[in-house]
Amino acid sequence: MTSTTTSAAEARPLARGRIATVVRSIPVSVYAATFVVAFFAVAATAPHLLQTHDPFALDLLSPLQAPSTSHWLGTDQSGRDLYSRIVEGAGQSLSIGIGATALSLALALILGVTAGLSGGWVDNVLSGFFDILFSLPTLFLALLFVSLFGATVTTLVISVGIGTAPGYARMVRAQVLSVKATGYVEAAKALGHIPRRILFRHILPNAISPLATIFTLGVGQAIIWASGLSFLGLGVAPPAPEWGALLNAGRNYVIYAWWLEIMPGLAIAIFALSLTIIGRHVQQRLEGRIDPS
Repeated sequence: MTSTTTSAAEARPLARGRIATVVRSIPVSVYAATFVVAFFAVAATAPHLLQTHDPFALDLLSPLQAPSTSHWLGTDQSGRDLYSRIVEGAGQSLSIGIGATALSLALALILGVTAGLSGGWVDNVLSGFFDILFSLPTLFLALLFVSLFGATVTTLVISVGIGTAPGYARMVRAQVLSVKATGYVEAAKALGHIPRRILFRHILPNAISPLATIFTLGVGQAIIWASGLSFLGLGVAPPAPEWGALLNAGRNYVIYAWWLEIMPGLAIAIFALSLTIIGRHVQQRLEGRIDPS
């Protein structure tokens, strides 16, 4: 009993020491990026906690006011508080980014695994399909879907999701082919395991493991794509405060109201950069390139 108690008492400082070592090994940039992502996550789920004004309230007596203590990021052409509108728009922008990336990875997983496992003519046909989609600009897909369904959040999700899927599908296919050639898969085949067991026990878990990192990076890229399409008028229509729509609405006033372009642009850039920093750090951890000791 005494020996067990002593061992447990010795283990606790060791565990705390390991945790402290891991915490110290995380770069300051990752902590800063995590704070930024957490801020925008709160903005997306509970914007009223962060807003200083009603994001839709018009104040025709205070249009195009520069950043000040009363309006942290200034006001737009209708006197609406820009900071509160950026906070309100985080929900739409994150929904588009997450939805488009989820759709993209789902398509990539289905098509990439099918191509990698099947081989032969199926692989050739799907690879050709990837190449065709990859050659189509996302702008072309956006124009197609806008003409069919109108400029909505769903349209942005579909066009960005399909537009980015071929690149991810190629990565999944390459990962499946790599896993198929490993010794443990060959051993499973030699032992007579059925293909379904090999697929779900050996191939899929190893083929999809990089997708967590890809998802983190993909959300930021999807938000940039969606914002660019909204800036061109192919996304969410005003007065919705989606970040790209804010850029589009402010471009006519950029000469004498620079904050209408700079502030939403900074929100997009900082959030996408933060996701990239976190995604790269997670990727390095998974690949064992960071030694916490």
